Formats: sequence, C-alpha cells, structure tokens
Amino acid sequence: MTELAKTFEPGPIEARWYAHWEGQGLFRPERKSAEPFTIVMPPPNVTGSLHIGHALDNTLQDILTRHARMQGKDALWVVGTDHAGIATQMVVERNLEQSQDKRTNYSREDFVAKVWEWKEESGGQITRQLRRLGASCDWANERFTMDPGFSAAVTRVFVELYRRGLAYRDKR
Repeated sequence: MTELAKTFEPGPIEARWYAHWEGQGLFRPERKSAEPFTIVMPPPNVTGSLHIGHALDNTLQDILTRHARMQGKDALWVVGTDHAGIATQMVVERNLEQSQDKRTNYSREDFVAKVWEWKEESGGQITRQLRRLGASCDWANERFTMDPGFSAAVTRVFVELYRRGLAYRDKR
C-alpha cells in the first residue's frame, strides 16, 4: 500500500490534467447547434506578468465560461494579449540599451520586429501563467493586438467612429 504524503502537492497533478484537457480540445467550442456564449478576455499587457487583479478577473471569467459549458452552451473564452504600445516600446528600448544599442539604429519595420520578439518572450510568460491558473480559454484562437487582422479591424472601427463624430482628437 502506498503511503500518502503529509502535504498535498497539486502542481504535478494540475499540470498533467490541464495538458490533457487542452490536448483534447475541451476548451474549444464545437457544438454548432448549441446556444453560443462568448467572453473576450481584456488582454493583459505583454510588458510584464500577471498580477492579483488579473487572477481575480480571469477566475470570474473562467467561472462564467465553465458554468455556460455545464448549461450546454457552446462556450468560447477568447484569450489575447495587448501590445501596450508605449510601455512595450520602453521595455524594448531598455533591452537595447543594455547592449549599447538604441531604437534609432533601426527602421520602423526592424524595430517593430524587435517588439514582436519581446512579445514572444514576455507574452509567452503571461499565457503560461494563465494556464497555471487553469484558465479554460480557447488557445487555438489566441490573439495579440498587433496581429494583422486584429489591428486592421481596430483601425477600421476607429475610423468609422471618427467619421461619425464619436471619436475625436483633443488635448484631453
């Protein structure tokens, strides 16, 4: 008979089960005849790691999504990360300074490529943290605010809002 450990270590068990659930596609909506239910995660910035506010907010969204699934709905929780323009630019520039380099040594396209490199490094940390929280997101549909299709859609909406007089430029 195996002796039980004095303390419970959930890490290995949670990691194994989460990988199984994700590998089986259990977080993907695939019931076309079911009533749709969708939550879009307010995207955390790729400039750092998740904080307690993210943990609370994501836990509540996860509860709502899982509850909808248990009700038989075709539940989709869309996950994404935000480029956090100015903050990310500052982080990337600080990283360049460490190697005696600077943003002005690059064309706009080359600097944007550096931002994409940072997103891969830092954004991956955020999504790993979300997985450790047990977030039941549809990872196959993960989005980043600088993704071409996403970025084009945002531009199109802002232009339309501006034309309607609902978005404007002012000092405040």
